[in-house]
Amino acid sequence: MSDYRGYEGSSLEFLKNNQIKIGDSVKILTDITYSGIIMPRYEHSDDQHIVLKLKSGYNVGIEISKIEKIEKEQIIEKTSEQTEEISKIEGLPKILLLSTGGTIASKVDYRTGAVTPVLTAQELNSSVPELSKIANIDAEVLLAEYSENIMPENWLEIANKIKEYEKSDYTGIIVAHGTDTMHYTSSFLSFALAGFPIPIVLVGSQRSSDRASSDAALNLIGATKFITETKTKGVYIVMHQDESDNTIACHIGTRVRKNHTSKRGAFQTIGDYPAFIIAENQIQKNMSKEFYSSNQFEPKINLDTKVALVKYYPGYNPKLLEQIIDSGYKGIIFEGTGLGHVGKVMYDSIKKAHEKGIFLGMTSQCIDGRVRMTVYESGRDLLNLGIIPLENMIPEVALVKAMWTIGNYQNSEEIKKIMLQNIASELSE
Repeated sequence: MSDYRGYEGSSLEFLKNNQIKIGDSVKILTDITYSGIIMPRYEHSDDQHIVLKLKSGYNVGIEISKIEKIEKEQIIEKTSEQTEEISKIEGLPKILLLSTGGTIASKVDYRTGAVTPVLTAQELNSSVPELSKIANIDAEVLLAEYSENIMPENWLEIANKIKEYEKSDYTGIIVAHGTDTMHYTSSFLSFALAGFPIPIVLVGSQRSSDRASSDAALNLIGATKFITETKTKGVYIVMHQDESDNTIACHIGTRVRKNHTSKRGAFQTIGDYPAFIIAENQIQKNMSKEFYSSNQFEPKINLDTKVALVKYYPGYNPKLLEQIIDSGYKGIIFEGTGLGHVGKVMYDSIKKAHEKGIFLGMTSQCIDGRVRMTVYESGRDLLNLGIIPLENMIPEVALVKAMWTIGNYQNSEEIKKIMLQNIASELSE
């Protein structure tokens, strides 16, 4: 990596004149005194600031014109971190930890102070030594991607990897995953691996390991405790319940979404309490029914990405819907208003889609509540045009379920039946 990555113009000249490079530990005197590590900069930033990582883990930009003095405190040499092999304790349950990337699978580069991907899943395990007292962890890197780069083909890869352990002696499987699209992945795994004999838990972190407020370790510990102490089937997401470190929430993988960009308690179960709450070494069970409608494990690891999620809004141009129809899509999930409505400007295009045999499902933009398309005339009109109301299924979950259903079933009537069947708790009472 360049000694001055991201710096140019005045800021680059300033660093060179003071014989300072990225990764150097410095003390900077302005109106107040700062101490920290010089960080690389975003390539398209201005040339009037330098970036310092403070000891608290947070970054601060300092305007060079306000710097009275900068001095190097010490030179931090880049060293290779040694990962200690964690000894296994006889009698503890076994858990498989699969790493797919994301903030939870990141660490601090001690030369630059930057957050970089963890090289191995073993490092993720060894970075939280408390895990070794709860379970014997086997770790494996499957992917190394931020969650926005996780695509449907990666869902297939994750599902097929997990399927290999159907008859293993693992008590459960943890999937370390970025948070932004985690509920898409958990939804697919819920359908593709319905009835899997051991729990599958997706876990992430909102804040990276270099920050004092990182939630990575506690979320991993919570996921491990959940698997070892409940031994329940299903696919779940385990994250902080709120901003405190006292409570970890375990959400059903098809009834959860990320509702905040940065809070540690960003994930919420929609329309209910989390399935389990872990607090003060106690696990409270809130779910009253089994996760799966069937206890049989019959994996169906296929999908078809020719499904669109259409969010209706006033002014939506039906020509956009026409393009979807003409592009060979096999399913359209509408995110309608209120009880499940779209404007009549869409009716002709919806009729065309129905006549082409495209599956049409309706969800609501409302965070909570059920689609009820028989209440108003507009809803009844849409029912007559072939739209299927999907109860209180979350729009993103409906999208994933439609991809999975169309990928595994060919008959249009069977697709409708499966879409309305409660397979993995995607529909709640």
